[in-house]
Amino acid sequence: MKQKKPLTHINAGLLIAAFLVLYSIIVNFMGVTSNPGISLLQYAIIIGGLIFVVNQHGKDNNYQLSFGNLFTFGFKTTTVFTLIFVAFTVIFFLLFPDLKEKTFELARAEMEKNDKITEEQIDQAIEMSRRFFWVGVVGGSMFFMVLIGAIGSLLGAAFTKKRPQNPFEQQSA
Repeated sequence: MKQKKPLTHINAGLLIAAFLVLYSIIVNFMGVTSNPGISLLQYAIIIGGLIFVVNQHGKDNNYQLSFGNLFTFGFKTTTVFTLIFVAFTVIFFLLFPDLKEKTFELARAEMEKNDKITEEQIDQAIEMSRRFFWVGVVGGSMFFMVLIGAIGSLLGAAFTKKRPQNPFEQQSA
């Protein structure tokens, strides 16, 4: 009987990154990026994916891993999918520069709804956003992915069954 290879954090990260990239492409081309619930669904994909892969990692190791080992696996997985997704985001904005402009238009429309903000303040805010766009995209994406990844890793480690090995039991050879 062929033994199944255990899931590595790299494979797990690639799996979650694939779902995130696919989801992002669909959302962008459907034109629903301004819907706040859309980003919540992205976070659900991350957390759900991490809970799944951390549980799978525990299962691959006969549930004999500690909370710390499981969390570490989840956080390593987070590192992999974060790097891939940030690279994808940068490439996506470079390939489709009109999406960058659409982002600024949506931000302007949201600010114009607020009566307390003047046209001059809106122009200044948009100009600042243009100046620091890449810092915001890369830094913001990394920060939120790592934050949500830490939460997903904690939940995955907490929900995974643990059956630590008893040091007094005989080891079978």
